[in-house]
Amino acid sequence: MVEMKNVDLIVAGGQATAGPPLGPALGPLGINIMAVVTKINELTKNYAGMKVPVKISVNPEDKTFEVTVGTPTASALLVAELKVEKGSGTPNTAKIGNLTVEQIIRIAKIKQPQLLSKTLKGATKEMMGTCVSIGVTIEGKDPREVQKEIDAGTHDAMFNE
Repeated sequence: MVEMKNVDLIVAGGQATAGPPLGPALGPLGINIMAVVTKINELTKNYAGMKVPVKISVNPEDKTFEVTVGTPTASALLVAELKVEKGSGTPNTAKIGNLTVEQIIRIAKIKQPQLLSKTLKGATKEMMGTCVSIGVTIEGKDPREVQKEIDAGTHDAMFNE
């Protein structure tokens, strides 16, 4: 049984290059770096502009490789949805944008496999917690207010769990 060599990296979606961090990490393994770059870019093109976790498993004997792509961070997904550069440095005072409950639910569905929440409702509330920390309002309100509304059943029709 050949022991696979694993390389874990964070790359810009659809924009991996043979330079650092990929080249130096993969060079010593003797595989075709451009083939790996092409595969990563193909798998991450939907995450353009976001930092994406990528795992490359290499078989050092026959030089074959496998690329596994993770999901961008919750804050990266929220920032991309808002089409802004980054979250607020002072989230309590400076807000970077406003999202609808529907947008938060859609992002929660993307992220749910990596979250601790068992339900979509719980995952949505986790995303709203991230909104608090990066300065995003939800339908013009503080995300904590909307979390209370979810607890009270105000938005139940949107979940259909």
